[in-house]
Amino acid sequence: MMSIHDSEGEAGRVREPVQVYLSRTERERLERLRNILDTTKSDVLRKGLEALESQLSDPDRHPALSIIGLFRGTAPRDREPSSDVARAHDEFLADAEIASWSPEATDGPGAASK
Repeated sequence: MMSIHDSEGEAGRVREPVQVYLSRTERERLERLRNILDTTKSDVLRKGLEALESQLSDPDRHPALSIIGLFRGTAPRDREPSSDVARAHDEFLADAEIASWSPEATDGPGAASK
């Protein structure tokens, strides 16, 4: 005889039990989401897994990747292309290092004593 956990559920999925230990805050969050979505805790967890997978596998929905191109076309037109730190980062790092060697940089406040 098959138990309910062995039978096929929604959309032909075979379900199996999973045990998860949650902190009080996580349990409260789960309960809040259950109430907001008017569904079961299990369904909240399933939806969360689906959302996380979608977010991580779809570059258009990934929060970190969504900033790419955000400021395209917003740079002042009078700047030279080399002023773009993302494109010329080695040049900017070298210039900053060389500037730190100047006497003004070593004689100022917080400079190491000779």
